[in-house]
Amino acid sequence: MAIKKVGIIGMGALGLLFGDIIQKNMGEGVVEFIMDSRRYFKHKNEKYFINGIQKNFVLRNCNDHPEYDLIIVATKYNGLMDAAEQAIMCMNQQTIVISLLNGIISEKIIARKVDDLHIIRSVAIGMDALRDGNRLDYGHTGVIQFGSITPPQQKLCDDLEYFFQISGVPHERKEDILHAMWGKLLLNVGINQTCMVYDTTYSGALTIPAARQDMFDAMHEVIAVAQAENISLTEQDFEYYVSTLDDLVPDSYPSMRQDRLAHRRSEVDLFAGTILKLAKKHGIDTPVNQKYYDKVLEIESQY
Repeated sequence: MAIKKVGIIGMGALGLLFGDIIQKNMGEGVVEFIMDSRRYFKHKNEKYFINGIQKNFVLRNCNDHPEYDLIIVATKYNGLMDAAEQAIMCMNQQTIVISLLNGIISEKIIARKVDDLHIIRSVAIGMDALRDGNRLDYGHTGVIQFGSITPPQQKLCDDLEYFFQISGVPHERKEDILHAMWGKLLLNVGINQTCMVYDTTYSGALTIPAARQDMFDAMHEVIAVAQAENISLTEQDFEYYVSTLDDLVPDSYPSMRQDRLAHRRSEVDLFAGTILKLAKKHGIDTPVNQKYYDKVLEIESQY
């Protein structure tokens, strides 16, 4: 199946970033941003700017039941169930769905509404996009990693890989996508939560001694839980993901600190929340993730 029409749910940093890449390479009319009626009528006349350049994006009301060959879910965690409802309204029997949310559970949530066969596991890594209102700025586009978890999904991955090639989306097809997703979780549990709790930048997370120690300890708790879940995260993975922080803009910061500054609910349930639940199942002690989880809830309670 040739992917000719793409619907993106979510106009946050990742949705705008990859929507812009696809539109620049494939032309206007290929990408549309899907939303419910309330959001559509609120945002339909807004202008968006990416790295200072105005972009003309098409917004569509999901209640019009447009159909897409590829649906990219790029919402916040608290909008995920709504996104799944919108996706099912805009699918046909061959539609591919990918989720760019952090963590390892968004696909399972989408699968409550969407047949799991349609859902290709994916993870977005390496971008440094910052959204402020209707403006997005970034230096690194990052890459979408994806892969199949069942043999029937191989053909869908072939179609997705070809589309990414012709649309210019940076991508990597992974033989073990679950390992890749846990690797991103390892990084997020460390850097995202540390930057929020310590109210600091990428550079601060690495240079403030207490922040650095907490970040590293939280990441090692993820490795322990992953291994209990039969995911082969190792010290080598830890060293690799810590090294990726050197490529980010030092004075920038991840989405969770953006949430703190904007007084938005964060994705802590995708990070520490996930680790705490799995750690409890396996009887693993995770004190730093517990500390982070409690601290984030305390911060959010003050909004």
